[in-house]
Amino acid sequence: MRRPSTERSDAFLEARCARQWLGLALLVLVLAGVFALLVVIGRMPPFDRYVTDPLFFKRCLVVHVNLALVVWFYSMVAALLLALPGRGAPGRLTRASPYLGVAGVFLMLLAAGAPGTQPVLSNYIPAIDHWLFGAGQLIFGAGVLASFLDRGVLGRNAEGRSFLEIPDAARPGLQAVAAALVLAAITFALAWLHRPQGAAPEAQHELLVWGGGHVLQLACTLAMVSVWIILLGSALGGSPIRRRSATLLFGAMLLPWTVAPLLTLAGAWSDSYRTGFTQLMRWAIFPGVLAFLCLCGAALQRARRDGRTPAPSLADPRIAAFLVSGALTLLGFALGACIRGSNTMVPAHYHASIGGVTVAFMAVTYLMLRAFGLPNPTRRLRRAAAWQPLVYGFGQIVFAAGFGFAGIHGMSRKAYGAEQVARGFAETVGLAVMGAGGFLAIAGGLLFIGVVIALWRRGVVTHPKVDLAEGSWRYRWL
Repeated sequence: MRRPSTERSDAFLEARCARQWLGLALLVLVLAGVFALLVVIGRMPPFDRYVTDPLFFKRCLVVHVNLALVVWFYSMVAALLLALPGRGAPGRLTRASPYLGVAGVFLMLLAAGAPGTQPVLSNYIPAIDHWLFGAGQLIFGAGVLASFLDRGVLGRNAEGRSFLEIPDAARPGLQAVAAALVLAAITFALAWLHRPQGAAPEAQHELLVWGGGHVLQLACTLAMVSVWIILLGSALGGSPIRRRSATLLFGAMLLPWTVAPLLTLAGAWSDSYRTGFTQLMRWAIFPGVLAFLCLCGAALQRARRDGRTPAPSLADPRIAAFLVSGALTLLGFALGACIRGSNTMVPAHYHASIGGVTVAFMAVTYLMLRAFGLPNPTRRLRRAAAWQPLVYGFGQIVFAAGFGFAGIHGMSRKAYGAEQVARGFAETVGLAVMGAGGFLAIAGGLLFIGVVIALWRRGVVTHPKVDLAEGSWRYRWL
């Protein structure tokens, strides 16, 4: 057993690294919102008629997706994994991990602004055809892996004190996230070693990220479900699910994906590589998520019956975020089942799905800020934090519905500016609804950033002190 002084030192280092990862996540979310606004305007009638260079918006889309889907998601994942106590003190890799993340983001932004660069609109992880962009993605990924690989969080006895209160049922979920990230890294490496030779950059990049991108989708889903448990555990005063049940469900969700390296060994040109990961995505994610939703929903209903939730429950951002995230996840499943061909039903599906992850991560950010000594101090901020997931979630639902409506009527995806042609009234209506929902979702994102900035401006953490006897965190402010 580690001595209390050792636990205190480890907790301090873990909290500091988590705070740095959280700061990076919030910074890139602001940048992603700026690029999202440009993309929405570029697709929305009548502004799309004034855009004659589609490559400009395609580059904006690539940067937006990498910031909003890669950097934001996995910076938050790194911060959450640092809240999971490890079996050893954070080493040099862990302490250096946030700086690797920042360096990777800087290189990606630098490459995106290089003259003559071509966007590669591949699925899951689009890219800019420039070596700096690829180096930035690789360095950022290495930073995320470094945040947990030298701390032993994958061990069975990852117990102990943490700066963030994590219910027992969420701990196996976060361990499953770490395992999925390692599995994704192996899949990417094998895809690179077995990449097709002589293919065009677009085709080669698509095949390179196809398998690992699917595994990363699993990691995000596992993280989202873990955050549901954290949010409800905080709101209800106890874990909504038994740890044994959660361990079995998380294990059942992760187990089918252990075949990912074997599918990749068959070669990126093979049918098993393409169809195998598609079938895994289609059948190996939603059953576990639905089971967790039912268990969490039942726990919430019991808490309402016992009077342990506020009235109305939507006044609590933790409960509101869980409900909105669950609704977006179910919408994403439904839209995914409706995909028939390459049209805007595809982005409708994944925008609903990633919206569910995003709103959950936004809500857990408030808990992390409170753990860092930044609680909601005023009624206005508490009210804004309660409204924020509802505004963002409703905007994402409208956005996905508009995209889906346009896709049902044949609107093609990956067309921007002058390339985009609405061939009928229904497609125009769908895109207009999409634009309105996009602006509302951006408003929800801006509200989130506004609340976070208001909290952060109240002081800068300079030296955390751990009171092990009381189990509380105290901070001194500049």
